[in-house]
Amino acid sequence: MGAAEREEALRRLDGLVGEWVVEAEFPGQEAGSGRSVFGWELGGRFLVQRTLAPDPAPDSMAIVSVEPETGAYTQHYFDSRGVVRLYAMTFDGEVWQLLREEEDFSPLSFRQRFTGRLSADGDSIHGVWEQSKAASAEWETDFALTYRRSR
Repeated sequence: MGAAEREEALRRLDGLVGEWVVEAEFPGQEAGSGRSVFGWELGGRFLVQRTLAPDPAPDSMAIVSVEPETGAYTQHYFDSRGVVRLYAMTFDGEVWQLLREEEDFSPLSFRQRFTGRLSADGDSIHGVWEQSKAASAEWETDFALTYRRSR
């Protein structure tokens, strides 16, 4: 992958940059809201997401990097519980996906995936976190997550 392709992969993430109100809907609970801010760090080489989450979700920080050889995204996730995880990430400017299917810094007691869709006006992302207890098991909804851009 050349420098131009890497820059294009980074620029594609610009649709996430900014401040968002985050609404989490956990089954059987009232929806809670928090705040998430995406911003560029270290000369625009990494996208950092800082989230103050609604209960029962933990506060978190995530760093998105672009793999220089392939252009693939990796999200490095850290939270207030001390959890550290790596997610394979895709973002095509409209659909945002995170996937964790292998043990990394934390044991893998369940697989996880997030799929969110950026609205046409770029002001909201509607998504859902899912989990699967075994490699061959069906995905089950964990909770819905909506981002609404703050202005």
